[in-house]
Amino acid sequence: MVHIRIALPHRLRLLLLGLLSALLSLGCQSGNSRLEYVTQEAAIRTLEQKVVANGTVNPLETVQVGAQVSGLIQEILVDFNSPVRRGQVIARIDPTIYAAKVEQARSALTSAQAEMEKTKINLELARTQLRRYETLAGQNLIPLMELDNQRALAEAAWADFQAAQARLAQVKAQYAEAAANLRYTTISSPVDGIIISRNVEVGRTVVAALQTPTLFTIAQDLTQMQVAAEVDGSEMGNVKVGQPVTFTVDAYRDKVFAGQVDQVRLAPNVTQNVVTYTILIRTANPELLLKPGMIATVTVLAASRGNVLAVPNAALRFQPHGNKIEAAADSPSVWRLSANGRPQQVPVTVGISDGLWTEIKAGALQAGEPVIVEQKGNAGGDGLGLRRLFY
Repeated sequence: MVHIRIALPHRLRLLLLGLLSALLSLGCQSGNSRLEYVTQEAAIRTLEQKVVANGTVNPLETVQVGAQVSGLIQEILVDFNSPVRRGQVIARIDPTIYAAKVEQARSALTSAQAEMEKTKINLELARTQLRRYETLAGQNLIPLMELDNQRALAEAAWADFQAAQARLAQVKAQYAEAAANLRYTTISSPVDGIIISRNVEVGRTVVAALQTPTLFTIAQDLTQMQVAAEVDGSEMGNVKVGQPVTFTVDAYRDKVFAGQVDQVRLAPNVTQNVVTYTILIRTANPELLLKPGMIATVTVLAASRGNVLAVPNAALRFQPHGNKIEAAADSPSVWRLSANGRPQQVPVTVGISDGLWTEIKAGALQAGEPVIVEQKGNAGGDGLGLRRLFY
């Protein structure tokens, strides 16, 4: 850029400087006249503050039925969507091995019972002999050494009897375990409900060594469902138990389902530094339209205010520029036009927001009063070009 400097006489320079000052003043006025403000009226409205989240539809209560013993699936008596009653047999595992173990345990139990009876008889005999020896020793008819020997025999008989008792208890436990394992080969439904998942086929071998394999999932009552939704941590302060909820699913785009917040879980879920919390929403499903696993778009009605003074959110975000206007720091406010056409700040206290409008709880603002939402134009130039022309 090339700057041009003009050498002028001192008197002429003073005259031009005065003219320059007048031009600058006119320029500022001209700049001010180019400023335009877009306004919108404050209004009485009904506001609803909502929290939107996504979730999954699930039965209110489900029971997973597994196998407690390993073996070959011999028979399956139910299928998907089969209604079941508590105690109803739904599958069987081949019981051959477990029946054989029961017979072995039963034989061991019989032997242990006989052994205990034998030791009991020996104990009674030894104690009878000991009483006789004590009577004879009291009459000095036998040496004390024979009495001591008989006492030792009685004590040994008592020890044998106790060992037989312990052995019998051990064998009884083994028999009870074998009998229980045999019963576990018959798999029954623990509740009334509907089979919603079946993870096994006839002929498949299940292994229950490390963990119980899940064979069936039973929903107890599909007329009552719940939605598990993930709410952003920044909005959790607005969610409370008992709040009304509406939601939609892709299968019924034109139908809105209703429910309410049943539980707000405290455990955070962190995914890629984003923190969410799980809320459970309970809903009735009398027509069985909702199916497990459906994806739901959830809207929680966090708060509702009727007939309140509200302004557009753009009015709270607006900040004027130019004209040396200074705004109060850290204070929610809106701006209106004063009598001379300049923006005037109005401090306010805000309430809930529906995303477009915000409640005004306190402030010198009336319904129908225009508030500034946008500024167009600028404050004009500063005349630096003219100044550089003469200096």
